[in-house]
Amino acid sequence: MAELGVIAIGRNEGERLVRCLTSLQCHDLPVVYVDSASTDGSQTRAKELGAHVLPLDMDRPFTAARARAEGFAELMRIAPDLQFVMFVDGDCEIVSSWPSAAMSFLLENTDYAAVCGRRKERFPEASAYNALIDQEWDTPIGEAAACGGDAVFRISAYQAVGGFNPAMIAGEEPELCARLRGADWRIMRLDEAMTVHDAALERYGQYWNRAVRSGLGYMQANLATKTAPGGPLYGREIIRAVCWALLLPLASFALAWIVHPIMLLLWPALTGAQWLRLMARDGVFAATLSMTGKFAELLGIARFQLRRLRGQTGGTVEYK
Repeated sequence: MAELGVIAIGRNEGERLVRCLTSLQCHDLPVVYVDSASTDGSQTRAKELGAHVLPLDMDRPFTAARARAEGFAELMRIAPDLQFVMFVDGDCEIVSSWPSAAMSFLLENTDYAAVCGRRKERFPEASAYNALIDQEWDTPIGEAAACGGDAVFRISAYQAVGGFNPAMIAGEEPELCARLRGADWRIMRLDEAMTVHDAALERYGQYWNRAVRSGLGYMQANLATKTAPGGPLYGREIIRAVCWALLLPLASFALAWIVHPIMLLLWPALTGAQWLRLMARDGVFAATLSMTGKFAELLGIARFQLRRLRGQTGGTVEYK
């Protein structure tokens, strides 16, 4: 499979990274592992497993987008004749049939720039957070607007639109895919097992930080895709976070001040009604996380805007 190369990214993934790289060994592919200042021996383990290791310089903030972009440049340096590149997160194990399935699809469908498959959680029973994330991975099959962090790209298409934007804090895959679609390329999600992910989310604080990171990514991707086909990304997600976590509380307090103190009940009444609607559909746990997560997303949105006003770029939010 000489046409395909792999870029794996990670930071202190430990045994998850070992599983990831071990799952690639049977395919005899050139593999670049990009490390973001791990302190758990990841670089040594990756070398032992046959990967070409690229440690990121610490002069700039780490982001997944930066790791992927620099990893791609390194892959092109050591294997310049490749046609396709597979990106994978270091906490994911590759299903053995996936590289061949992805390659076959792209070779047969030359108008597609990227292809992804099904990602499953390794331990959905370990925590309610893992189970919820496992449900997130159950996305529709068929032509898609975007792929996730695990996907195979046609290198000519990837290079034509400039690849990953290293400054993206989160949401870098949808932002890249928006540029690809703007250049008349297509993205496919196959009904094929692709990767097994290990989220390792066990505490609410981890979920909160993950939602803050999502808010940062929503705002940055929205601004970066203002002129994208179909409009900017994540508009609905931003509006929901701002409405539920900011505008509704402010309106309730303002009406209580202007009209009557009973209007203070407006916020909890509407929030409770929304929680009941979500609870009936998704269950108590998911409904609670959805409502509290809006405040974390709003915090991420506000953080990004503050950084933007200060002229700051880059940075990320770790949640593991």
